[in-house]
Amino acid sequence: MTLDEQLKKMAQDWDLRAKENARYYVNTERQDWTDEEFFRSGRRTVEEEILTDMTNICQGRDPKQMKVLEIGCGAGRVTNALSEIFGEVWAVDVSAEMIRQATGALAGKQHVHLVQCNGTDLSGITASGTFDFAFSTIVFQHIPSYAVIENYVREVHRLLRPGALFKFQVQGDTSIQSSPEDTWLGVSFSDARAVEMAENCGFEPRYRHGAGQQYFWLWYFKKPAS
Repeated sequence: MTLDEQLKKMAQDWDLRAKENARYYVNTERQDWTDEEFFRSGRRTVEEEILTDMTNICQGRDPKQMKVLEIGCGAGRVTNALSEIFGEVWAVDVSAEMIRQATGALAGKQHVHLVQCNGTDLSGITASGTFDFAFSTIVFQHIPSYAVIENYVREVHRLLRPGALFKFQVQGDTSIQSSPEDTWLGVSFSDARAVEMAENCGFEPRYRHGAGQQYFWLWYFKKPAS
């Protein structure tokens, strides 16, 4: 497949999943999520991955004064929890239907901005160097292209201020074999490849946790301005 064909298929497949059962495909723990349970699961993710790591994330800043970015917001599960902590939240997704559902779920939150992206870059967000933190979970593990993931990482680098953190999760089980047509089972990263991607995109790969597992967490810090 060409890159354009992959991107088109990603958007189409995730639109279909969103129309069938968006919340299940965002979090496959159950199929019959209530509003309360779905958003509570997002708070649990934030409690585990954000609130335990505020020193790296905030770096002395007041969270209510921070502008943060989420890659792959889906139906707004984690976005909602981020909006309860941070002053301004921008979130993107390749699926127009996911963005539509997230917009409905988060209506009234004036400090939340939802943007449909094209699947390969963040051109819909033009405020380079202004974000204080970026986050992504259970997203890159579905992308069937290293090039697409690396370009997202490079775009996050463009948007972050110097010194800021991009904390995100990739598939770390390298025994898994994906195909270019599969928009559910994406490519996997070895520890060496994760380090290489950070360096290619201008980040310092300061910490890594979970190599060899599905939830391989990466802490990429944008290098200070020289």
